[in-house]
Amino acid sequence: MTEREKMLNGEIYNPMDDELIKLRNEARGYCQAFNNTKNNETDKRKSILKNLLGSRGDHSVILPQVDFDYGINTYVGDNCFINYNTTFLDCAEIRFGNNVFVGPNCSFYTAVHPMLASERKYIKDENGRMYSPEYAKPIKIGNDVWLGGDITVLAGVTIGEGTVIGAGSVVAKDIPANVFAAGNPCVVIRELSEDDKVL
Repeated sequence: MTEREKMLNGEIYNPMDDELIKLRNEARGYCQAFNNTKNNETDKRKSILKNLLGSRGDHSVILPQVDFDYGINTYVGDNCFINYNTTFLDCAEIRFGNNVFVGPNCSFYTAVHPMLASERKYIKDENGRMYSPEYAKPIKIGNDVWLGGDITVLAGVTIGEGTVIGAGSVVAKDIPANVFAAGNPCVVIRELSEDDKVL
């Protein structure tokens, strides 16, 4: 099994593997090109995202600045809007449903390091390169989710469809569908209802 396969399977892997280094370097090149585009260069942005992402649905918009570890492990549905300054540590898959709104300065972290300091220490691989073992857990954002600004979503989290996450939250555990949740750590505040209608 390759280090890339281990990474996507949630197993301990060596991030200094040649293939993974190459993929990260490619992603960073695409990110740099994307972040240097002008507001009117929408076709250029779409072209870069086509090469960078695992998939991007129809009518979905991503604004710079963005940063990806790999890009190809991130999948964005239709009619999504991802605001400025978003970070995707997509060592495992990050999947957005349709109609997802992401506020500015949000981060999605699939990478996990061992809890014990003795297991986080740098070790040498067969090529003599030093690395710290890590693993990754996927993130899944359901349809019609709205994530406010400055939110961090941690490894292994699923957010159910229709849910709203309040600004500044750190989402460390799954959040069910059709609720308002907020805080650090993020917890369910209440269910959404017809009382929330504004139109």
